[in-house]
Formats: sequence, structure tokens, C-alpha cells
Amino acid sequence: MTALVAIGLAVTLLSVLFKRLKLPYIVAYIVAGLILGPYGLNVIQEKSNIQFFGELGLILLLFFIGMEIKLPDFLKQWKIAIFGTLGQILLTFGLVLLTGSYFNWSMNTIVVFSFVTALSSSAVIIKILQEQKELETRVGKSVFSILIAQDILIVPLIIITEFFGGKTPTPAGIIKQVFGGILIIGILLLVARKKELTLPFRTKFIRDHETQVFIALFLSFGLALLTNILGLSAALGAFIAGILVGSFRAVDWIHHTMESFRILFVSIFFISVGMLIDIHFFIENWLVIILLILTVYITNHFINALILYFFGLSKRESFYGGALLSQIGELSFVLALTAYQSNIIGDYVYQLTILVISLTLLISPLWIIISRNTCKLVTAKIDKKTKKE
Repeated sequence: MTALVAIGLAVTLLSVLFKRLKLPYIVAYIVAGLILGPYGLNVIQEKSNIQFFGELGLILLLFFIGMEIKLPDFLKQWKIAIFGTLGQILLTFGLVLLTGSYFNWSMNTIVVFSFVTALSSSAVIIKILQEQKELETRVGKSVFSILIAQDILIVPLIIITEFFGGKTPTPAGIIKQVFGGILIIGILLLVARKKELTLPFRTKFIRDHETQVFIALFLSFGLALLTNILGLSAALGAFIAGILVGSFRAVDWIHHTMESFRILFVSIFFISVGMLIDIHFFIENWLVIILLILTVYITNHFINALILYFFGLSKRESFYGGALLSQIGELSFVLALTAYQSNIIGDYVYQLTILVISLTLLISPLWIIISRNTCKLVTAKIDKKTKKE
């Protein structure tokens, strides 16, 4: 009870403050977790419960992201989605390989850290694009397609990470994962072909709000549970479920029914992220952490801007798109935990990775705002110079 009251009060006060500063609510959630967590005031002691609800929040978040996707539109962007994402991972791996060779990192650590830093945050970026009404712009569509490809790639990245940790999948496990992959491909092909589907028995519960709540919960978590049973990511299952549900006719009631759940559980997810930030560890290793954060932002910004420019965006659009994709994403926590549980990385590297991911998420809105304003300033100067000429 005390924890819930503390969370409600902290998030409310921080949200009001950060709204005045024009920062997204996500930052308020992370800071609230930092203040109330075990490395802050230690008000929240039920850490496992918070992390459990945070995982539910991640599933709901990806379900809603999936619902926003119009698969035919995404398929039009398949080149930048696939080749852009693969290019980003390869370039990131090359840079991490050079850095790791200098610091004598093992190949396992290099692979894991390159995977971790290559993924951007769907939660942060899509929220910002929606708030700025930029989701339908050329930059928004290009960035969004890359994010979708990254979300889909999380499964093979986890499998590769487990392989480097010495975990060899069993024949039964491989069969389950192959079946799960076929199921997902089948759903995507169905949606792409039909474009619009009809939800069975829709008219039976269209005005029954209580039934709608449970149907919406079943739709969002049902496929997530199935993919988890099949050895795939539950988050990926929720994402595919969102795409499927988004293709049904007249499903606005699902948005309305699930919106409160989404806000609650997604906020808890980011609060759980804030709880992972160890202030004492940061103080002891602040120089290394700051250097890593700067390296991540500069390299990710440069790599993604280069890729977007290669695929036809203007210099201004590419620079802004690179800023949007420059942070490390929430799914990287899953990769880091997999690597830690597989004994690829130890306690020090794991805590270092968690802090870098958390702080890049925290700093990301500010980095994007600075980049956006820089683009506007440069554009204004160019326009002024052109008028003079």
C-alpha cells in the first residue's frame, strides 16, 4: 500500500515538473524508480513484483505498437527496415570490435555489447513521434520501420546470445521455435494478404464493457503466452497479436478498454528500469559510464544518420532520424539479462550495461530535443542566407 501511494505521488509530481520542461512522461517514470528504489529511498521493496508488472507493461506496450502498424505500409518500407537494421548491427559490431580489441574484451562480450547497443527504444521513440505528430512524416515512417525490424530481430539475437553462452538448443526446442516462426509468418502473410479481417462474434459484445475488458486481455496476452511456450519471446507474441488485432475492422473499443492498463503497466516497466540504477556503482565508475554513454550516442547517431541518408532521406532528416535512434532500447535489458544468466558477462559488466541502457533512455528525450532544435536552427540560417542571395 505504501509503495503504491509513493509511486502515485512521485509520478504525479515528476510528471507535472517534466511536462513544464517539455520532457516525456517516460523520464518521470525512470526518475521515480530511481528515487523510490533500493538504491534511492528504498520505499519500493517488492522488487520482484515490480519487475513482474514491468514485464506485463512491456508486453502491453508492444501489443499497442503492433496495433498501430499497417502491415501493407510497412512492406513498402521493407528495404530500409531490413537492410537498414542489418547494416546498423554490422556497423555497430565493427565499432565495438575495435573498441573491445583495444580493451581486451572477449569475443562473447563484444558480440553481446554490439547486440545490446544496436537496439533502439520503440517506447521512447514512438511516444515522441506521436507527441510531435511526426509518425506519418518521411522520417517517422523510416524510423518506425527500422524499429519494427529490430523488435522482430530480438528473437534470433537472443538465440545467438545463448549460443555464445554455451547453451545448445535441444531438438525439441528447435522444433518448437521453428513451429512458432512458421505460425508468426503465417499470421503476417494472412494480414498482408487480407489487409482487413473481421473479428468473430464482434456484434455480441460490442456494447458489453465488462466482457470487452477480458476479451482485450485475452487477445493481448494470449499469443504472448503461446510464443513463450514455443520458446520465442513473449514480447514478440504480443507484438504480432497487436498487428493481427489492428487488422480487424472496428476495434477502437480495444484501444479504449486497454488504455488504462497500458498506462499503468508501461509506467511500472519504466519505474522498474529506474530501480536498476545503482547510484553507488555510478559514483565509483562515473567516468567509464559517461564515456560509454557518449560513445553510444555519438556512434549510434552517426551510424543511423548515415543509413537513413543512404536510403534517400535529406541531410536534415537523416540527422534528426539518427538522433531518434541513438539511445539503447528497452529490449536490450532482455539481451543483457540473457547474457548474464548464460555467464557470458559477470556482475560488473552486467551492472555497467544496465546503467548505460537506463541512462541512455533517461537522456534520450533531451538529446532528441537538442538535435531537433539544431536542425531547425540550421534550416533557418540556410533559408535566411538563401533569401539574401
